[in-house]
Amino acid sequence: MDGQLFTWEALSAMGGASLLTFFVVQYTKSLIDRFAARWLPTDLYAVIVASLILITAQLALGADPADWRVYVLSVANGFLVAAAAGQMHRKAVDPPGASSGAQNAGAGKDGAPDA
Repeated sequence: MDGQLFTWEALSAMGGASLLTFFVVQYTKSLIDRFAARWLPTDLYAVIVASLILITAQLALGADPADWRVYVLSVANGFLVAAAAGQMHRKAVDPPGASSGAQNAGAGKDGAPDA
Protein backbone atom coordinates (compact mmCIF):
# COMPACT_ATOMS: atom_id res chain seq x y z
CA MET A 1 0.00 0.00 0.00
CA ASP A 2 1.42 3.33 -1.01
CA GLY A 3 1.27 6.33 1.29
CA GLN A 4 1.59 4.46 4.58
CA LEU A 5 3.70 6.06 7.24
CA PHE A 6 4.41 2.79 9.02
CA THR A 7 4.70 -0.54 7.26
CA TRP A 8 5.19 -3.97 8.80
CA GLU A 9 8.69 -3.99 7.33
CA ALA A 10 9.44 -0.59 8.92
CA LEU A 11 8.08 -1.75 12.28
CA SER A 12 10.32 -4.79 12.19
CA ALA A 13 13.39 -2.55 11.78
CA MET A 14 15.12 -0.46 14.44
CA GLY A 15 14.03 2.95 13.19
CA GLY A 16 10.32 2.27 12.86
CA ALA A 17 10.05 0.16 15.99
CA SER A 18 11.90 2.68 18.15
CA LEU A 19 9.83 5.60 16.82
CA LEU A 20 6.53 3.83 17.49
CA THR A 21 7.78 2.70 20.91
CA PHE A 22 8.70 6.30 21.73
CA PHE A 23 5.22 7.52 20.76
CA VAL A 24 3.29 4.75 22.52
CA VAL A 25 5.27 5.15 25.76
CA GLN A 26 4.99 8.93 25.71
CA TYR A 27 1.23 8.92 25.13
CA THR A 28 0.45 6.17 27.65
CA LYS A 29 3.05 6.76 30.36
CA SER A 30 0.83 8.90 32.60
CA LEU A 31 -1.91 6.28 32.50
CA ILE A 32 0.53 3.48 33.33
CA ASP A 33 2.10 5.58 36.11
CA ARG A 34 -1.32 6.06 37.66
CA PHE A 35 -1.93 2.33 38.00
CA ALA A 36 1.45 0.59 38.00
CA ALA A 37 4.15 3.13 38.89
CA ARG A 38 5.28 1.24 41.98
CA TRP A 39 6.05 -2.03 40.26
CA LEU A 40 6.53 -1.10 36.57
CA PRO A 41 9.31 1.41 35.85
CA THR A 42 9.12 3.31 32.58
CA ASP A 43 12.22 1.60 31.19
CA LEU A 44 10.69 -1.83 31.66
CA TYR A 45 7.36 -0.60 30.27
CA ALA A 46 9.22 0.59 27.14
CA VAL A 47 10.83 -2.86 26.74
CA ILE A 48 7.39 -4.50 26.94
CA VAL A 49 5.93 -2.09 24.37
CA ALA A 50 8.90 -2.55 22.03
CA SER A 51 8.73 -6.33 22.33
CA LEU A 52 5.00 -6.34 21.53
CA ILE A 53 5.59 -4.13 18.50
CA LEU A 54 8.36 -6.41 17.23
CA ILE A 55 6.35 -9.59 17.84
CA THR A 56 3.34 -8.12 16.04
CA ALA A 57 5.47 -7.00 13.09
CA GLN A 58 7.16 -10.40 12.79
CA LEU A 59 3.84 -12.24 12.88
CA ALA A 60 2.34 -9.82 10.34
CA LEU A 61 5.27 -10.50 8.03
CA GLY A 62 4.54 -14.22 8.12
CA ALA A 63 6.62 -15.61 10.97
CA ASP A 64 5.42 -18.91 12.38
CA PRO A 65 3.45 -18.13 15.58
CA ALA A 66 4.43 -21.54 16.98
CA ASP A 67 8.16 -20.80 16.66
CA TRP A 68 9.47 -19.81 20.08
CA ARG A 69 12.49 -18.10 18.51
CA VAL A 70 10.29 -15.29 17.20
CA TYR A 71 9.29 -14.36 20.74
CA VAL A 72 12.73 -14.68 22.32
CA LEU A 73 14.39 -12.64 19.60
CA SER A 74 11.66 -9.99 19.76
CA VAL A 75 12.11 -9.61 23.51
CA ALA A 76 15.90 -9.42 23.14
CA ASN A 77 15.57 -6.81 20.39
CA GLY A 78 12.95 -5.05 22.51
CA PHE A 79 15.71 -3.98 24.88
CA LEU A 80 17.65 -2.39 22.00
CA VAL A 81 14.56 -0.68 20.60
CA ALA A 82 13.56 0.63 24.04
CA ALA A 83 17.07 2.03 24.54
CA ALA A 84 16.85 3.83 21.18
CA ALA A 85 13.41 5.19 22.11
CA GLY A 86 14.88 6.39 25.41
CA GLN A 87 17.57 8.27 23.51
CA MET A 88 14.86 9.89 21.39
CA HIS A 89 13.15 11.02 24.58
CA ARG A 90 16.40 12.37 25.99
CA LYS A 91 17.10 14.33 22.81
CA ALA A 92 13.54 15.71 22.77
CA VAL A 93 13.69 16.83 26.41
CA ASP A 94 17.29 18.08 26.34
CA PRO A 95 18.28 18.83 22.74
CA PRO A 96 21.96 19.14 21.90
CA GLY A 97 23.23 22.67 22.41
CA ALA A 98 20.37 23.66 24.72
CA SER A 99 21.66 22.05 27.93
CA SER A 100 22.67 24.15 30.90
CA GLY A 101 26.28 23.29 30.18
CA ALA A 102 26.05 24.85 26.72
CA GLN A 103 24.19 27.89 28.03
CA ASN A 104 26.84 28.49 30.68
CA ALA A 105 29.75 28.06 28.28
CA GLY A 106 32.25 30.77 29.01
CA ALA A 107 30.91 31.30 32.52
CA GLY A 108 33.17 31.37 35.53
CA LYS A 109 32.83 29.21 38.63
CA ASP A 110 30.12 31.43 40.08
CA GLY A 111 28.05 31.32 36.86
CA ALA A 112 28.99 34.86 35.86
CA PRO A 113 30.44 35.28 32.37
CA ASP A 114 34.19 35.35 32.12
CA ALA A 115 35.59 38.81 31.45
